[in-house]
Amino acid sequence: MSKILYVIAIVLIALLGVIFAILNAEPVQFNYYFGSAQIPLSLAIILAMLIGAMLGLLASLGMILKAKRQVSRLKRSAEVTEKEIANLRAIPIKNQH
Repeated sequence: MSKILYVIAIVLIALLGVIFAILNAEPVQFNYYFGSAQIPLSLAIILAMLIGAMLGLLASLGMILKAKRQVSRLKRSAEVTEKEIANLRAIPIKNQH
């Protein structure tokens, strides 16, 4: 059932993308450092979104790596603690009465 919903979602997104490209097909002047080109408006918008997403990912990369290091450190600490608990549970209790 979830695969069917996944396929339907992909088809709807693709359909929306095609409609977006058709509605925004007029050419615009795209100026960049080495020259310029005429490209469709929809392509210019998609390129701007992709470049923005990449820059956002690059900006957050430091925080992501820091969080991954912290998770691995905490996992090691949890393993050591679990081993200590297992050792303490294995020690026989001596009754002093």
